[in-house]
Amino acid sequence: MSEVRALLFDVGNTRLKWGLLESGRINRTGSVTRSKIHDSGFASLVTRLPRRVDRVIASNVAGASLATRLSGVIGIHCGCDIHFAHCEKQAYGVTNGYRQPRRMGVDRWVAMIGARSEFRGAICIVDAGTAVTIDALDKNGVHQGGQILPGLALMGRALRSDTSDISAAKRLPRDPGRGMAMFANNTDRAVQSGAINAVCGAIERAAKVLRAEGYRTKIVLTGGDASRILKQLGDKALHRPNLVLQGLAFMVQSES
Repeated sequence: MSEVRALLFDVGNTRLKWGLLESGRINRTGSVTRSKIHDSGFASLVTRLPRRVDRVIASNVAGASLATRLSGVIGIHCGCDIHFAHCEKQAYGVTNGYRQPRRMGVDRWVAMIGARSEFRGAICIVDAGTAVTIDALDKNGVHQGGQILPGLALMGRALRSDTSDISAAKRLPRDPGRGMAMFANNTDRAVQSGAINAVCGAIERAAKVLRAEGYRTKIVLTGGDASRILKQLGDKALHRPNLVLQGLAFMVQSES
């Protein structure tokens, strides 16, 4: 593999993360919320980005309009086009389990590639963002299927919008507490604790089923809420905050 300098983008529903691949490693990373881009434009992003790169690649689940705008801005700033990753049936050591691979969110696909590039056994990949996705790979990199459930903030908003007595929750705590701390003494914390327990319960049940089926599975967490969930799972899970960027980096390096 020849050495390449590449700008990587993970464009999600809530924020846009970026990383710079150089000397075979992701050496610089950053992020900006989509709300800030909406309010201030792309200046809040491009002033932090390098100009001299060989390639730009993105995983985008934020829609075609943002992709078009980002392409224009990066074309001016870096002088090159963006390649947008897409889901395939089989590539980079991963076999997609969907009958129609393009219907899978590309962030899930790229996260699986990132996990597979690091781990060779069975893997349960959890991306805890606006939505929470749980995907299982066997030891050969074959996708066994996945699950999608609302993320922590989304659960809270659903309760707020569809009930009369639950108000807008405050910001989620960094450390939600363990043990008996899951039993809250006010409504805000009860909603937060319930959401975290719902997500952790889904992860633990997925891992239990995989173990019962004979998979010796590593749980790998990524996404904006991964650190909160990790505190509840303890040593049962590994944290890879830039897993989608890892996947994009592996794709670039494999094609160089």
